[in-house]
Amino acid sequence: MKIYKFLSLFFIACTLFSLSSCSSHDDDEMQDATPGNLQLKFENGFNNLGDIVLNQTTQTSSNGQKHQFSTLKYIISNITLIDEHGNEFKYHNNDPDKGAFIIDQAEAVAGINYINLTEIPKNNYKKIKLGLGISQNAYLIGQEGQGIFWQKAKTSGMAWSWAAGYVFTKLEGKYGTSAPTNEFMNHCGNMGNTSANNTPDLYREITLDLPTTARVTKEITPSIHILADLNQYLSGQTALTLDNTNDMAMGSSQHLVNVTDNIVKMFKVDHVHND
Repeated sequence: MKIYKFLSLFFIACTLFSLSSCSSHDDDEMQDATPGNLQLKFENGFNNLGDIVLNQTTQTSSNGQKHQFSTLKYIISNITLIDEHGNEFKYHNNDPDKGAFIIDQAEAVAGINYINLTEIPKNNYKKIKLGLGISQNAYLIGQEGQGIFWQKAKTSGMAWSWAAGYVFTKLEGKYGTSAPTNEFMNHCGNMGNTSANNTPDLYREITLDLPTTARVTKEITPSIHILADLNQYLSGQTALTLDNTNDMAMGSSQHLVNVTDNIVKMFKVDHVHND
């Protein structure tokens, strides 16, 4: 009887120790808030056909106009991740030196432009918000407050003088009716301080749902694959036609306001990898 009693007590003790160890392990995992990383992949295409080849891939607009790009660039900034409870993590908000990036089709690797974000809080993210261009709040910090990105933008041809500011979207190429033979150049961007200059603010923010939760941990670096459908350029919410009144446009004219309002609709998240 004593042996059975001893074995029973021994079994209970082992069970309690095992449960305590599991609970302690679970608590350690829950309390481990070590940040991780996250990658954004941008793929520029026409009608979800990826990898635009500069000077080669030709599209026909809804107005029957053929066009192709020789230059395709845009600025992404103020990246915000939104978790399953609606809480937001803002990645270097209004800090271009650390939080603004140039997507340049000429630098795409197998059709993909990569943005690698670091020190992302451990969380389950359901949405992502992107800024297209540079916000007025960031611009008004002044040139010294964004000298690194300003120089990068100038080198990449994504800036005018400081008084004029950044080029948010740079689209260049050829267009025509039967074949793309005429040159076009549409550079969208703010004209400095938009309030003082009484000019349109072309900075836009886009919120995208993630089809799969991006689970950031110290072990998992999610990759969010974003498609940009450049068919929206001329065939978006406002059908546009290039001609000699707008094919060499820079700044924030009404045509470029329309271009901007079209292309903010071009982004969608295709899929998420949690690797």
